[in-house]
Amino acid sequence: MRTVLQGCAVATVDAVGTEHPEGHVVVEGDLVVAVGSGPAPGVTSDDRVVDATGCLATPGLVNTHHHLYQWATRGLAQEANLFGWLTELYPLWAGLDADVVGAASAAGLGWLARTGCTTTTDHHYVFPREGGEVLAAEVESARQIGLRFHPCRGSMDLGRSAGGLPPDDVVEDLDAALEATAAAIDRFHDPSAGSMLRVAVAPCSPFSVTADLMKEAAVLARDRGVRLHTHLAETVEEEEYCRELFGCGPAEYVDELGWLGDDVWLAHCVHLDDKTVTRFAESGTAVAHCPTSNARLGAGTAPLQALLAAGVPVGLGVDGPASNEEGSMAAELHAALLMARLRGGPAALTAREALAAGTIGGARCLGRADEIGSLEPGKLADVALWRIDGLPHAGIDDPVAALVLGSRPGLRLLLVNGSPVVEDDVLLTADERALAAAAARQARRLLDRREAR
Repeated sequence: MRTVLQGCAVATVDAVGTEHPEGHVVVEGDLVVAVGSGPAPGVTSDDRVVDATGCLATPGLVNTHHHLYQWATRGLAQEANLFGWLTELYPLWAGLDADVVGAASAAGLGWLARTGCTTTTDHHYVFPREGGEVLAAEVESARQIGLRFHPCRGSMDLGRSAGGLPPDDVVEDLDAALEATAAAIDRFHDPSAGSMLRVAVAPCSPFSVTADLMKEAAVLARDRGVRLHTHLAETVEEEEYCRELFGCGPAEYVDELGWLGDDVWLAHCVHLDDKTVTRFAESGTAVAHCPTSNARLGAGTAPLQALLAAGVPVGLGVDGPASNEEGSMAAELHAALLMARLRGGPAALTAREALAAGTIGGARCLGRADEIGSLEPGKLADVALWRIDGLPHAGIDDPVAALVLGSRPGLRLLLVNGSPVVEDDVLLTADERALAAAAARQARRLLDRREAR
């Protein structure tokens, strides 16, 4: 059966920004087969025809940075900066297990779907010794919810006793971390075309990982043909930490370790100078911009305008729900635009540039711009159909502005790989009340576990 979206505005986010004020999108199997103006040709009684009048069709949103386990620790450390926030939450995360991670990730993934996301990463780097198979738990949650998933097997080997930030009981030794990362690639990574599951290698950050692990992780990733991800240049405290320990800033440090290249995307990158922006552009290094989390923690805002002007691939990231309780990719479109304009003025970022960052920009970060991130024949059928004809958007003539500048629209339909995941703002693949109840129960269990220690 084909699915035909009829009568909607269409923002393709293709290379020339093609839009159709009233058009169609046709999906067959897992592929987009037609996009254009006016009614779709050749519609038959065998097709599922969706009356999309009053809607805007866009590519599904691509989330390039997340920590799904943090759904279980939302609302804490509300006035702390990053280092204080981590210091308060690490003891809680030491109690993580597969049950907590499974429930938290299912809730987070369900809400991502409800807010227009079709592809998401997750950066998981906390592996308590008695936690069980926490990575497998979130992979199963992604399968259940039906999102295209790029889990990043993280690691930390620089505990507090060795000068790092995390407690010693949540770090691994170097060999164990590398062995477990290789095993995750072997078990979960699917490099095939149209893959729903791809693994990246992701040591946590310069203040929780040794130089040896950073270097060896890069060797491992490139040997296995997978991508590299880490946090970088998020706060002024990180800048000071790196200069004190390594004699240079975070970007210079990871460059020396072989961590810049077109197979790398870096989260946050708030504190960059012009030289670093140029170096990122020359090396093809991509950036996951996380405006809401950066604002919540008071970290600042990334130089988005400079990065885009230099040609750096930039996607958007929700980041963890403990530093972004909204957890919505649609909200990141809005936040990215506002934060860019606070930094660079009213012309710093357009609504269409924000949408591009949330779609094709994210696809570039993940090395999948040939498959997802725009609505074009031959690309995978990851499609968001936004309802923009109600009271919140009445009077906004520009449909892309309605999506990015206005209130978060409801979803008429969300397709992932051609399959419906959300319809009329209802998650089809799981019971939302059950997801919420399980997440709340496991969050309470995690808090009780800390209090019992």
